[in-house]
Amino acid sequence: MTATTGSYAYEVDRTHLPIAEPDPPKFKELDVRNVETPPLFKVEAPEEAPNVIIILIDDVGFGATTPFGGPINTPTMDRLAEGGLRYNNFHTTALCSPTRNALKTGRNHHTANTGSIMESATAFPGNTGKIPNRVAPVAEMLRLNGYSTGAFGKWHETAAWETSISGPFDRWPTHSGFDKFYGFIGGETDQWYPLVYDGVTRVNPPHVEGYHFTDDMTDQAIGWMKAQHSMTPDKPFFIYFATGAVHAPHHVPKEWADKYKGKFDKGWDQVRVDTVATQKKMGIIPETTQLADRPEDLSAWADLPEDHRKLFARQAEVFAGFMEHTDVNVGRLINAVEDIGELDNTLIIYIAGDNGTSAEGGFIGVYNEMTYFNQVEEKVEDLLPRLDEWGGEYTFPHMSAGWAVAFDAPFKWTKQVASDFGGTRNGMIVHWPDGIESQGEIRSQFSHVIDIAPTILEAANLPEPTSVNGTVQEPMAGTSLMFSLNDADAPEQHTLQYFEMFGNRALYQDGWFARVLHRAPWQTGKQKPLEDDVWELYNTKEDFSLVNNLADQYPERVAAMEATFMEEAEKYNVLPIDDRTVERMNPAIAGRPDLLGGRKSLTLYGGMNGILENTFLNSKNTSKRITADVEVDEGATGVILTQGGRFGGWSLYMKDGRPIYTYNFLGLERFTVAAEEPIPPGPATIVMDFDYDGDGLGKGGDATITVNGKKVASGRIGRTQPLIFSADETADVGLDNQTPVADDIGVGPEETRFTGTINQVVLAIE
Repeated sequence: MTATTGSYAYEVDRTHLPIAEPDPPKFKELDVRNVETPPLFKVEAPEEAPNVIIILIDDVGFGATTPFGGPINTPTMDRLAEGGLRYNNFHTTALCSPTRNALKTGRNHHTANTGSIMESATAFPGNTGKIPNRVAPVAEMLRLNGYSTGAFGKWHETAAWETSISGPFDRWPTHSGFDKFYGFIGGETDQWYPLVYDGVTRVNPPHVEGYHFTDDMTDQAIGWMKAQHSMTPDKPFFIYFATGAVHAPHHVPKEWADKYKGKFDKGWDQVRVDTVATQKKMGIIPETTQLADRPEDLSAWADLPEDHRKLFARQAEVFAGFMEHTDVNVGRLINAVEDIGELDNTLIIYIAGDNGTSAEGGFIGVYNEMTYFNQVEEKVEDLLPRLDEWGGEYTFPHMSAGWAVAFDAPFKWTKQVASDFGGTRNGMIVHWPDGIESQGEIRSQFSHVIDIAPTILEAANLPEPTSVNGTVQEPMAGTSLMFSLNDADAPEQHTLQYFEMFGNRALYQDGWFARVLHRAPWQTGKQKPLEDDVWELYNTKEDFSLVNNLADQYPERVAAMEATFMEEAEKYNVLPIDDRTVERMNPAIAGRPDLLGGRKSLTLYGGMNGILENTFLNSKNTSKRITADVEVDEGATGVILTQGGRFGGWSLYMKDGRPIYTYNFLGLERFTVAAEEPIPPGPATIVMDFDYDGDGLGKGGDATITVNGKKVASGRIGRTQPLIFSADETADVGLDNQTPVADDIGVGPEETRFTGTINQVVLAIE
């Protein structure tokens, strides 16, 4: 490619990024006034390259939203679908981190070392969680080709042990192709009290009444986009807009949930029936499509007691309100694009879900999602008193799995099940007035999330680079969808694709789908041997919802496709398959790197806060000692050292001069050991010893507090969390950053800040 500026021409090779600068011109003339000023070399995107916006919603399934026949109102999706295209045969990986890395890189998720979420990475290639340099993301390719790039919302693509203040930051957003990042780095966040980063710096979000993270990230995206267009109107932008919604916690202002009052009283079975009827009427699914059976483990709505129905209906109302609230915020972003006159020249890819709807709430839903990850069972009678506050700041909720199946209609399974379209089939809308001649049409060619990156490159008239930042690249496995934009009947080009997640595995090949259903998403314990799995076979051209197993009729095809799966699995580092789930959250069990390794103590200082759980000393299931060297003032108050928050954790703090230790068990029960008298002002050494009962996970123990060697309090901690405190609450010295562990010292960093001086705190474990 040749670029010309003034009278100077130079070759631009976009297959090697960054684009090499041309050799500077040489001059013989003595006087500068006699020579034409040479141009400064700058990288520019190809002429007429479009702006690109990827909108990725979290944990919403194929049958949830109105453009795909679902019951949840999504006016922005409706608008973009009417002016663009709906893809009804688009697939993800069945889980969030893998989908996100596949989306951004155009490679299969195991190629990007993202066989599962980052927190369950292992030591095996394909699952390490560490994205290789040979797998550069499309954002970096666009940035190095002259785009402005910004990411907003959820990330969840950085290895768990690389999320501390010590980095490395190579795989954080602003080192992965984005000029700007505003969002959260992990898998989920409290929407009322999020853990927010601006670039690599943790920031406190605006302290305003009614704050909600989706509103905040939308404001940030709009502000950044308008500023880019104002300063460099000829420079295209790429926005990755990935909401935390509608992943748990299902947090939404009450008025949005109340818009759906009574809409789900008919129950999940009837919602599935109604959705399928609407999908057929709209042409989203073929008229011959059968509604797949509900999983046997889930109750029929008609068999549920009335109080269960009341609880479950409210869970769905909150989820639906959360989704509509999210879509309306997306609408604000789209309106801003229109305001600056760039809507026609913007390729918008709106993906309704990074996987199917989540069934991780179990059979009855949960008030606190962390109970699922700690394998603690909640009961309906415990949840009913919280019904009125469901979705508010004092809940961290997830709905029942019955609704996950309903919102994945017409399919049977859900998120995590990579061998069923309920886990992988997601609605996608593509809107680009300058590039799409048709409006309101449906595209049914098989497509996969790895097709997005090559589509963007072709739309921008950019080649796939062979090297990026000095590293030869792994070729993209995806296929551009540009062929389908203006031809509904074009033959599909992505004809072979493997799927695998936690032992659930499948192969799509030329319209046939062979699969293994290894485990249900609510099964977190030991599974049957992988060798005992039975392969099924479906003709997807005639069986949209995968209900007619043809394995007995075509045993040779089954055997051949199983063999092809193994070939693909070996090629893309899927093997050996790891079907463990929750236990892989523990680095020692999973075998992945641990930032603190085998250390038994950690010395902390005032000002150290916002430390994520995966980069903090793991004090679960063992005895521990906290030794705090402090100087206290009269009536000292505030946090000395804490980990976790309102929905699980522990805190050593002071109130009115008294040292106190509180253990918050999943927000369900608090155990508190407190001194009766205040300690005198001045230097003090405060020690909290926890003597763990031992003999298993999640046991209790005895806590003792001493001040300057004198015992001032002791008591019993009845039980502890065995596996995880939170996805985003942090460990903090001198304050409690987000929601508080203790319920009597305020909320947020200012209200919980220690009024004395912290010289150092040592946390030690056995």
